Amino acid sequence: MLEESPGTRIDIVLAKLGRALERGDIDAAVNLFQADCYWRDLVAFTWNLKTMEGQDQIRDMLTSQLAAIKPARLRQDEMERPGDADGVTEGWFEFETEVARGHGHIRLKNGLIWTLLTTMTELKGHEEPRGARRPLGAEHGHDPSRKTWKEKRETEAAELGYTSQPYVVIIGGGQGGIALGARLRQLGVPAIIIEKNERPGDSWRKRYKSLCLHDPVWYDHLPYIPFPENWPVFAPKDKIGDWLEMYTKVMELNYWSSTTCKSARYDDVTKEWTVVVERDGEEVVLRPKQLVLATGMSGKPNVPKLRGQDIFKGEQQHSSQHPGPDAYREKRVVVIGSNNSAHDICAALWEGGADVTMVQRIR
Repeated sequence: MLEESPGTRIDIVLAKLGRALERGDIDAAVNLFQADCYWRDLVAFTWNLKTMEGQDQIRDMLTSQLAAIKPARLRQDEMERPGDADGVTEGWFEFETEVARGHGHIRLKNGLIWTLLTTMTELKGHEEPRGARRPLGAEHGHDPSRKTWKEKRETEAAELGYTSQPYVVIIGGGQGGIALGARLRQLGVPAIIIEKNERPGDSWRKRYKSLCLHDPVWYDHLPYIPFPENWPVFAPKDKIGDWLEMYTKVMELNYWSSTTCKSARYDDVTKEWTVVVERDGEEVVLRPKQLVLATGMSGKPNVPKLRGQDIFKGEQQHSSQHPGPDAYREKRVVVIGSNNSAHDICAALWEGGADVTMVQRIR
């Protein structure tokens, strides 16, 4: 007998999984997974970012979600080539749910699912204007009241938040807030991004000068505009800052820089937020239906309390305030901590001629 190809093995398992899910047979679906298995879902099945480990967690998720999600049409992605290596068969597939379309990745061991990734790619009825659906741009014909693209953008920027209200306000204009703003823009959802810094990308520009991304470039693309092929594997901070500033302009985002959020309150009756911001020295009241906090996991410095800190006569600073090594040549410096920023700062200080010591706590 001829050995089955990787594509055939994946087709067989996807067909079995699809039939089990469509008829609501949770036991049959779970039995297609190994005992040691993982299902990573990005919104498609759980409306969350969630990893299920083992058959019991997968069973619990399907028991909770399957009837509402109604997955269907699991099929191998014809644009991707399946593969086989070290006893693992892997490939990409497409699927649909009641409200969305999705893309997934599957890995098999001994004919059973070892890992499964499912991610939502678009909502049905809310497809993004790309490909054949992209805007025409030119408006042929004659219209004495016609406005140019520039005039329309200027009108929108002047009115949104004042004479018209955004549906979404995003607090925080770093890469997370910017990426979300771009998605909402493509879906036609009016949104404003609030950022305290003067320019998009300043949250990177204002960090210590030796900072580079620690993730390689292929993990760091923003939606719609991937980094060019000659982009550095590990991008310097100022290059990232300039890219983010360019991105906000090209993606036509309503980005309020030099703006701070003073308060936010939700009204259960009107089902909307009252968000008070200060922009250009003026208080502006925004009333969005949705409020997103995109201030990041490192948005607020964690400054530990150390004994003797109040009487120490030397300079003290958090890594977010560190200006770089230039001012510390031939000086003794102690860096508390041993994570990425600490290593970056210590290396730059040493290169700059400082006598530097790193302190790591022992548990």
